[in-house]
Amino acid sequence: MCLIAWNWQPNSPSPLLLIGNRDEFYARPTQALHWWNGDFLAGKDLQDGGTWLGVTRQGKLAVLTNYRAPTQQRNNVPSRGQLVADFLLNPHSVESYLQHLCSVGHHYNPFNLLLFDGVSLKGFESRHARVIDIAPGVGGVSNADFNTPWPKLVGLTASLQLTVQQGVCDDAHLLALLGNAKPASDAQLPQTGIALERERALSSCFIKTPEYGTRASSIVRMGGSDVRFTEQSFDAQGATVRTQLSFSVNDSR
Repeated sequence: MCLIAWNWQPNSPSPLLLIGNRDEFYARPTQALHWWNGDFLAGKDLQDGGTWLGVTRQGKLAVLTNYRAPTQQRNNVPSRGQLVADFLLNPHSVESYLQHLCSVGHHYNPFNLLLFDGVSLKGFESRHARVIDIAPGVGGVSNADFNTPWPKLVGLTASLQLTVQQGVCDDAHLLALLGNAKPASDAQLPQTGIALERERALSSCFIKTPEYGTRASSIVRMGGSDVRFTEQSFDAQGATVRTQLSFSVNDSR
């Protein structure tokens, strides 16, 4: 994912609502939301075999964003998408996996990872090997550190906050928030080491350029006993398939 926002209510019947957009080159082969051998539910990057967002039958969730730092990108390093699958496929708690990430995170290109094990929700910033405590309420992360006030993240979290307050959290409304294609003004743009025209194109919540754009918009509702995952896929021509899958949590975590 390249932009995610969440509403974290740990003591409620539905502790986590997460929404986000995955941005990628249209030419990169991708499989839409599906069960991976019955183990967990996620889309799949068919180039490197990993994923960006997934949930398990035991009520675990992991979601990853890349950190935008062109000068820090390295070739011949492991795919960051494997980290999501690793957390979901193995009996890691959030705490145990964060300890693991602190020792291995530097082997990957920079990333952020948000982890939920059914009880605890925490973030990780690989550049600093730093664990992020997630406060109750609305928060988010894009291609910078957690809660860095990029215009699209500020806009999405503010819209999600208002949506939660108004009680209109249906899928159609949340997908509309994720579909906001209005770019930021030049004065608001971050400076991440890419050309101004590219910075401008990437500043909207929903991205569409001739070769690169939002490939999936996702909504995940993590209840105490059930999970609902909605994914709207896109290609260069626009929206394609929408998938919605629900299941009851197997509490044998």
